[in-house]
Amino acid sequence: MSSTNSGGEGDQVPGEATKTGTAILETATSAIQSFSPINKIHHHLCAFHFYGDDMTRQVEAHHFCAHQDKNGELRQCLIYDRPGPGARLIGVEYLVSGALFHTLPDAEKRLWHSHEYEVKSGVLFMPGMPSALQRQPLSEISTTYGKTFHFWQVDRGDSLPLGLPSLMMALTRDGQLYEHLAADVQKRFGVCFEEEKKNREYMKGPEHGIHPLANGGGKGLKTKLRATDFVPI
Repeated sequence: MSSTNSGGEGDQVPGEATKTGTAILETATSAIQSFSPINKIHHHLCAFHFYGDDMTRQVEAHHFCAHQDKNGELRQCLIYDRPGPGARLIGVEYLVSGALFHTLPDAEKRLWHSHEYEVKSGVLFMPGMPSALQRQPLSEISTTYGKTFHFWQVDRGDSLPLGLPSLMMALTRDGQLYEHLAADVQKRFGVCFEEEKKNREYMKGPEHGIHPLANGGGKGLKTKLRATDFVPI
């Protein structure tokens, strides 16, 4: 079986080290240009994803999220393999409210995963944030659904984002997460999943319960490439 944690800052990506001239130029552009979409990010969430067709491949995922609308019905997150300066952008996730999820076609619902277990079990948390301050935003996330694709398979040691995007899923019950991954994250970030689980007992999931088609409808899902004939217009 295969699994991974966030790794160290020394993971190598092909290419030369940043040159002084490039660093100066980057500093200048950052002072002049606007980065409004990135500056909207307000939450850092740490959780675990597994490949939609292979639960044994579990990945630590750091989400940097922003609301797309004023009502919090839609959030969009950039996913990195770690929170430090050497972090690699490995995927994206969209979070929608239960109300929006129910408007999706049934075939689409299977691509989305629920967040109730992740939140209430304590394994989804906000690094560096006091426990009490996490509860309000996490109680909201507990009712949502997420759709996630990873582009970079860091768990198999890829030095670049190779292959097709991989549909990812989230934990839904006890016993799924590797114990060594849980222990490593708890030690590095100074959190205790069991304590957080007790603190979050009052939280609720989606209003009408988790939809049966969510989480792959209980079946594995894998992204595949299919060749088709292209007819010019």
